[in-house]
Formats: sequence, C-alpha cells, structure tokens
Amino acid sequence: MKTDEQASVYGADGSERAMSGPHCSNLDLDTLRAKFYQLHIAVEQSPAATAITDTEGRIEYVNQRFLEVTGYSREELIGKTPAMIQSGTTPEAVYRDLWQTLRSGQVWRGELQNRKKNGEFYWEAEIITPVRDDTGEVVRFVAVKEDITERKRQEEELRLLASVFQTGQAPLITDSEMRIERVNQAFTDITGYLPEEVIGHTPRLFKSGRHDQAFYTQLWRDVLETGHWQGEIWNRNKYGEIYPLWQSITAVSDETGKVRHYIGVFHNIAERKRLEEELEQQATRDHLTGAHNRRAFDTTMRKAIRQAERSDNTFSLLLFDIDLFKSINDQHGHDTGDSILKRLATLVSQALRSTDMLARWGGEEFAILLQDTTIQGASIFAERLRQQVAETRLHGLNVTISLGIAEYRRGDGPEAMLARADNALYRAKRAGRNRVGIAGAHA
Repeated sequence: MKTDEQASVYGADGSERAMSGPHCSNLDLDTLRAKFYQLHIAVEQSPAATAITDTEGRIEYVNQRFLEVTGYSREELIGKTPAMIQSGTTPEAVYRDLWQTLRSGQVWRGELQNRKKNGEFYWEAEIITPVRDDTGEVVRFVAVKEDITERKRQEEELRLLASVFQTGQAPLITDSEMRIERVNQAFTDITGYLPEEVIGHTPRLFKSGRHDQAFYTQLWRDVLETGHWQGEIWNRNKYGEIYPLWQSITAVSDETGKVRHYIGVFHNIAERKRLEEELEQQATRDHLTGAHNRRAFDTTMRKAIRQAERSDNTFSLLLFDIDLFKSINDQHGHDTGDSILKRLATLVSQALRSTDMLARWGGEEFAILLQDTTIQGASIFAERLRQQVAETRLHGLNVTISLGIAEYRRGDGPEAMLARADNALYRAKRAGRNRVGIAGAHA
C-alpha cells in the first residue's frame, strides 16, 4: 500500500511508478500524474521516432513512430540494444564518436543507416541526449530520430546530376513547359550558346529544319507514353551550322505523376558520322574514281528488279567502256589512264539524276542504272553522253566510249540483264566503236 508520501506517476513506458517526497500532497500528485500522462501521450503520438535507453544502451521505451519505422514490436525491442537495427554499413568510427560524446555528457547529432525488420535499409538523422538525475549523474539517453531516406535519395540524385554536368555530355533541363532552366559548359561548347542566351527559351531555338513534323510527333509520343526517348537528331548551333547529335530525353514526374521537368542529354556525333561515311565509302565505292563498286551496284540492281516486279515501273541498264584504253595506258602511262578514269566518272556523275547510279565495273568498264527509264529514254541519254565525252578532252586527250543498253523485262535477273547489255556493247564495238548498242526484244 502506498504511504502518504508516495504517489504513482506514469513512467517512460506508460506504466505507473511510485514517486515519494515529503511535500507531495494528493493534489500535487494528481497534477503530476496528469502532466506525466499528457507527456507520455505527446511522446507516443509524436511524428519523430523516439527511444529511451539506459546508460548501457538497453532499450527501455520506444514510441509508436519508432515501431512503424523499424517494423519491430515493442516486445521485440524492450531490453535489447539498438544494435539489432544496425545495418552494418555505418563506419565503426561513427559509433565510437557517438559513445565518446554521450559518455562525456554531451549531446550527439548525426546520421545513421539502419535496417528494418524486413531487411530494408533506411537513413535516420538522430539527436541523442543524456538525461541526468538530481545529482547530475547520467542515468538514461533519449534518442529522437527522423527518417531521412527520401532526402538522402534526392541528395544522391543531385550528386549524380552534378556529375553529369561535369562530363562531356551536354545536359539540358527544362520545366514542364519546355522552358530551359539549366545547361552546362559542354552544352555551350557544342551549341555555341551561353546559358543566359538560352535560359527561358525552348529547344525550338535549335531546330535545324532537317526533320518533319511526323518526326517530332513520334518523339513526343514516346516521351509522354514511356517517359523516355533517345535517338539521332540534327540541330542548328548558334552560328547556323547543322550537326548530328545522339540525344536522350527523360520526363521527370513528381509523386502525383505530374511531369515537372524534362532532362535532355546529348553529345555531338559528327565525327562518328564522318567515320561511318568513310567506312561506307570504303565498302561501297571504288577507291580510284569514287563511283560505286560492283557490290553496291549489284545490291541496287536487285532492289530495282524487286520493285519492278511489284509494279509497272521499269529501268534500264547501261554498260560502257573507254575505246582503245590499253593503247592510252601503253602510250601515256598508267597515271594518265587513272586520271582519265577519274575525270570520266566525274563527267558521267554530273549527267545523272539523284535516283540513278554509276559504278565502276572493272578496268575501264562502267555500269549505269537509270531508274524509271525505258529503252527509248536510255537511248537518248546514252547518245547524249557519248557525244559529250567525245567533245571533251580528258587529260588533254580525245577519248571516246562505246555503250550497250538493256531494258528490264519481267522475269529478268541481274545476270540476264547484264548479258544482254554486254552483248549490245560488244556489237557497238564491232560496228566501229564510239557507238551505242541497244539490246533487242529477243537479244
């Protein structure tokens, strides 16, 4: 039974504890009991996780928020030490500093990465305060914790973003209305624009005119439906130069799913494109004349045959070579012969449409594919070309060519067309050279 000098108050865990004193009246005790109960309720309902331990770190009390954060029950925690929620990732030096600070009677502040009951890591900012008795001796510690996992995640994202801003990649950040908010030095190096010249503007400032509306419609459809797009795009820099970029665009949404920012990251691929074109040239072009090689011509002719099989379109094949070319090499040297080949290829190329194709077939022989051209049209072109070459001095010499023509016939393969054109060329040479031979319907 309690004496007049004793009364019960609520302890840290909510249980009643005796409190004695020579001057405690029943009224005082009731008031204290009510105040302690109110304090208990306030701590229990606090949004900050709170724990009270003894001086050895054994847990005496945790509030409801502590249980929610860690996933443990109160029964699993009371009597244990906070070691049960340690993640193992926090350096030991942090814990040494923590205990040295507390045992010296000072308040410790810091950040710890802990582990929930389900194994999930989380970050906490903690303030641990020593509690003293009437004699000044430390008898407990009170830890107040704030879950800062989301803040740490955002900080990490900012660090990653900062690292991107320090690389050769050129990031561009806009608001939800596509107004530019931030660029870096790499952006200026690539585009020529200073930050103050583009901030507040939209990326329309860089449009080159190389892409149609369908391109941009598909681009933004991908961004809005998937949150991301990447691909090759051509832009215009501050000085009016058009250049290729490899760019990615990402939509950044808030917790409600509403897009807040767009982040574009790009780099100049002009050098890569140049190398690709160089490799393409090596793979499909004749190294001396710059005309296509036989491999490229064969691919194009097979494609033309497939198209002609599916439609009423036709095309014609021309074979021509330089008359008496061996004599030119023998009399004037191979350097002169090479120069004539190059100049002849240039002359013929200038007479062709963009849809036509010239190839060096071998030695002094060339092939021309005239798209959507009948035998009549090919004959007119061939005669005009023959006359032009005859009237043009190539490397100071009078040079002539002989030509053979064949038009596509349904069922033709490349070999059949080449054979007919070659026979027509042979007949032109037999007739005296500097002539056009035409493959007949039954040739």
